[in-house]
Amino acid sequence: MKIILLGTSWPYRGGLATFNERLARQFVSEGHEVEVWTFTLQYPSFLFPGKTQYTEETAPKGLTIRRELNSCNPFNWMRVGKAVKKAAPDLLICCYWMSFFAPAYGLISKIARKNGKTKCVALVHNMIPHEPNILDKLFAPYFVKSQDGFVALSDSVVKDIDHLDKKDKPKTFSPHPIYDHYGAQMSKEEACQALNLPDEKAFMLFFGLVRAYKGLDLLLDAFGEVKEALPNLQLIIAGEFYEDEAKYRAQLAQLGLENRVIVRNEFIPDGDLRKYFGASDLIVQPYKTATQSGVTQVAFHFEKPMLVTNVGGLGEIVHDGKMGYACAPEAKAIAEDLKDYFENKRQKAFTAYLKKEKTKYAWSNMTRAFEKILSQC
Repeated sequence: MKIILLGTSWPYRGGLATFNERLARQFVSEGHEVEVWTFTLQYPSFLFPGKTQYTEETAPKGLTIRRELNSCNPFNWMRVGKAVKKAAPDLLICCYWMSFFAPAYGLISKIARKNGKTKCVALVHNMIPHEPNILDKLFAPYFVKSQDGFVALSDSVVKDIDHLDKKDKPKTFSPHPIYDHYGAQMSKEEACQALNLPDEKAFMLFFGLVRAYKGLDLLLDAFGEVKEALPNLQLIIAGEFYEDEAKYRAQLAQLGLENRVIVRNEFIPDGDLRKYFGASDLIVQPYKTATQSGVTQVAFHFEKPMLVTNVGGLGEIVHDGKMGYACAPEAKAIAEDLKDYFENKRQKAFTAYLKKEKTKYAWSNMTRAFEKILSQC
């Protein structure tokens, strides 16, 4: 097939760009002709809470990436739509994660479909975002109406699409594949040395952008409850803060945890992920709301047990008591599972189960999901 994948990619940074590039590579490896069309302007700077939208890494080799889409310019959307219509791909994949992009994606798809050939199948990370606003009610239905079908990364997202889809278009759930391009695992000793951390300590890792819905405050409260019972335990927070770091620093001081928490308030480049995951004994995702998370799949790749909260699709992936924990989004529940994991030395058994389970999350499953939906359009 000829495929255009419309969404964030290099030179933009982050998990979504990484996902799109890896998906494009999988399609290419299966013999398809693929182009990634990304943004000339993704977010206006005043809407972006981080330090920069751009990566310092070089362009990924072996991929055709074109900067085409201005998220704020309707005249650009019409131009891009006409360009897709003329290119006449068999499949246009709009990579959707928030309603801000719905008008652009919707108009481009509507114009592209007029060639009588191109089918539009959305890749939906979140239909309703973690931090909803009025735009979701106004724009999301417009986007859903413009698509021929949907591939979602969790069953909960499929249900969200169903609420907006008045024509019962084909849709399927295909779980987030495992990120497998971050390099080989590092031993704990090697990783701790690289990060200048004491390898005799037990580390839990909170990884990724720090936002309110990710529940770092719950984790800190839970850590406060177990700090006496688990005197060797430390926490690594590795990711850029998208809200005020000071309130978390104040919480650490109140709980007496300042000397047991390592804070790296910065975007962690791909090449450094193996260090942080290698140093860690448990990956913790205490989210208050969720659909799915790329952090979970990085943990799969590095074969690290996880503690997640049972919200959205996280509990679908992390089997409670077998490869980690899926607990209630409450500090007490998180604390109980932390104690169980470290006091009862669960790491070896959980890792063994995780190694078997990770085989389910191949990228070829994702491409087959698109082929399945395309056959029903």
